[in-house]
Amino acid sequence: MSDLCLLSLTLNQALDKQPKVEPFQITHSSPKSTPTSPTARNNPGQSSNQSCRQSKIPQNPIQQNAIAPPDRAPLPSTRPPHSPPLPLPSSTSPRRGPTSGIQLYRQRLAALRNGRLYTRLPMDSFQPAWQGATGQPTYPQWRKLLNLESRAVARGQGERRLAVLVGDSLSLWYPAEQLPNQHLWLNQGISGDTTQGILQRLEDFRQTRPEVIYVMAGVNDLKQGKTDRAILKNLQSIVTRLQKQHPRADIVLQSILPTRTAQIPHERIERLNHWIAQLARSRNALYLNLYTDFVDWDGMIRSDLTTDGIHLNAQGYRLWQTGLQQATTFIAQRRPSPAIALNR
Repeated sequence: MSDLCLLSLTLNQALDKQPKVEPFQITHSSPKSTPTSPTARNNPGQSSNQSCRQSKIPQNPIQQNAIAPPDRAPLPSTRPPHSPPLPLPSSTSPRRGPTSGIQLYRQRLAALRNGRLYTRLPMDSFQPAWQGATGQPTYPQWRKLLNLESRAVARGQGERRLAVLVGDSLSLWYPAEQLPNQHLWLNQGISGDTTQGILQRLEDFRQTRPEVIYVMAGVNDLKQGKTDRAILKNLQSIVTRLQKQHPRADIVLQSILPTRTAQIPHERIERLNHWIAQLARSRNALYLNLYTDFVDWDGMIRSDLTTDGIHLNAQGYRLWQTGLQQATTFIAQRRPSPAIALNR
């Protein structure tokens, strides 16, 4: 079966009841790995294959001395040291797909109604269903749609390898055509979501059988003034619950990306990423360090990678794609070959 062609009558009925919306670097802990020295954190003049910029790291906000040291050196960064920024995407090539939340919502809903999954379709698919749509889908509507997509994937996955993106708007707007084609992909991102919101909706894709789950969260918590302790405790709970729900899946905690907003001090993001990396190691999860490749000399996100200082442009997503591909390759090398190859 080359696509998710069969959805049950129950799923179709559930779709009909949908309310209308009006107008790169990986570290991990493994019992079989050989201990090595902890990797030094990066600063602006050094090679970008280090895990963090230089900053004073306080004691563990969750529990002092509770984090185990790393036992494997990180993979190299996705960007060579001192390399110039990649060129900006051409302004003469406008996005062919949805450009607003309501348009993306309508497109994904139309795909489901037709027994398809939007991550496996061209970005301009079902254009009549979403072009010109106005308004804004609510959080409950997004959550219901994502749950329906996960149910569809659970029914149609078969022996195909599944990967899941979990997060906020950065994950929500990840271009489907840039997802590594070794997997079937389920996108569980919701704009504006926090670590607490994500923790509460992990049940929505419990029935799926992913090989790997990528989690990126925390920037909205920072915008809302949440403490480091609260963010890390939620991330710890997310990892624990995902490992319980999906014991065969690799859980990948991705670093919080730098921003260009005075509301979020870059020193705080660096500090949190340090503890997120340690959290991943202590919980036998993986850590994907995207921060190092996205950060500029001033501690903020590189201006050629962002649209507004937080969200990513096409160039930013291409850099993220490099990190995901690196992680996908790394994980595949640790696992047996799948019985059936995935045809995108």
